[in-house]
Amino acid sequence: MSFRALLEKWQSQPAVTKTPAQYQIRLDVDDAARVEALADLFPGIDAETVIADLLSAALNATEAAMPYEPGDEAVAQDEFGDPVYADAGLTPDYLKRVREKRSKLG
Repeated sequence: MSFRALLEKWQSQPAVTKTPAQYQIRLDVDDAARVEALADLFPGIDAETVIADLLSAALNATEAAMPYEPGDEAVAQDEFGDPVYADAGLTPDYLKRVREKRSKLG
């Protein structure tokens, strides 16, 4: 989700499904002030929602920034008939771990 989409989401205030797991963090004073200011801008959106949504957007951006590193195994061909190699970078291991963690969280 992009940051622009977050602003639109907060304006429309849809319901959010949350995990039973809780995470406690201590924010930098400036970051806490920005979170509180965003929560103030959007009535009905609390600081917890702002933090959760911003974290989600940052995680999406982090996943998108993970570079593709071609491995040795050709797994497909592109539209020109050239081989497409399996990703040997961080992404496959990361996605496997996400699936494992997600199944444990519910």
